[in-house]
Amino acid sequence: MSRILDKTGVLGTVVSGLSCAMCFPALASIGAAIGLGFLSRWEGLFVHTLIPAFLVIALLANGLGWFAHHQWQRSALGCVGPVVALFGDQGMTQHFLPVEMARILFYTGLVIMVIVAIWDMFRPVHKHCPVPSGDHQSHR
Repeated sequence: MSRILDKTGVLGTVVSGLSCAMCFPALASIGAAIGLGFLSRWEGLFVHTLIPAFLVIALLANGLGWFAHHQWQRSALGCVGPVVALFGDQGMTQHFLPVEMARILFYTGLVIMVIVAIWDMFRPVHKHCPVPSGDHQSHR
């Protein structure tokens, strides 16, 4: 379930970013090239509501992944991208960061999220189960 939520969060964030020409011009040019230019009229909804919601979904999915698989390094790496992108998005919308720095943070977070999502598809996580104390003894 956490894998599905993580991929939903990544895909939702990227598609939402593709529709925001004013805030994310590099993504919006790709979005316009593939026919998503009609979404620009809802840019405020995407930037203020959908992008943060999808980033939180991705963050929660990676956090919940730790409980399912107990691989803290993988979960921490999966949480870095949404946190950085959320900080960049909120820095831009709440104006506590310069716009250029906020964009750099947002794009960096998106790149990290996409790389981790692709890595997760090719190298799926396997649960690390503790060995019960009686099973490691040899039978005589």
